[in-house]
Amino acid sequence: MNGKILKVGELKQAKNFVPLPYRCVSYQPYEGVMTEESIRAYLLSKEVYRRTDIIILHNRKNEYSVVAVQRASSDTLFGSIDELEVLALPDTCVFIVDANVDPANRSSLAKLAFDNNISSDQTLVVTGKFDHINMIHHPEPLVLRVVEVAPPEPPKLYSMIEHVLSYADLPPIIIELERIDLLDLCKTVKPKAYLVPCRSGGLDDLDAPVFFLDERPAERQNWTLIGCERSLQFHRHYYGDEPPRVEICPRKIANDNGIATILKCCLLEFDIEQVDNIVTVPWGVDLTMVESALKKISAGVVYV
Repeated sequence: MNGKILKVGELKQAKNFVPLPYRCVSYQPYEGVMTEESIRAYLLSKEVYRRTDIIILHNRKNEYSVVAVQRASSDTLFGSIDELEVLALPDTCVFIVDANVDPANRSSLAKLAFDNNISSDQTLVVTGKFDHINMIHHPEPLVLRVVEVAPPEPPKLYSMIEHVLSYADLPPIIIELERIDLLDLCKTVKPKAYLVPCRSGGLDDLDAPVFFLDERPAERQNWTLIGCERSLQFHRHYYGDEPPRVEICPRKIANDNGIATILKCCLLEFDIEQVDNIVTVPWGVDLTMVESALKKISAGVVYV
């Protein structure tokens, strides 16, 4: 069910069901009793628009039910309902208004569910951006650990993943940052001088002189390198030796805690590597590669 289109009769037990495009969702007032029998009798007596697949019923008591419908025909503008499946009744249906949520985005809907402790046996109905309405049924998103160094702030890979999740066609993913603080790593040593990879790292105000490896300082100093294996290779080429070094590579620092993880490494230049639950991308990763990495790490996530 990884992105598979299911039919009415197969949706009630589905995980991570988000109807897309959400124009197929109809939000309707309902005056009857919110039971499956009453809802079924009511809707089977009605006609529906030819693009309607999901009907969300609401009443004056702020109760909600969600129903999947199958039309007898889509050839006419309106038609009768051939079959229906009640996905959620008020006891498992939660309604939230949040203008920051994109109703067309699985991960945006899943994050709202996650942040509000909506369980995998509930259904979340959301009024989101543009006052548009959608839902996520039985949310069970992938929780993805992003291991990244900072500064800069926000950490680059984390920010790129947030951006990709805002537009890419992916299963619902929740990202959690595991931040490697470069300033804290610098404080683990007391060198005469620091050698850091570049100025963009935000490490130009430390308690000793700071030199920048990418500027290839003319004179070798009595410094400690704050850098990874690639920085060490540069140093060997420039100066012919290996200085004391503090490791900053997320690949070296991160522990495999069994959680799906994405991180980056300078030793990769063009390829994405996956070992079990860890995906590694190049340090200079672009958005296309981030999307490919997210597809790899989420390949086993069930969604509709």
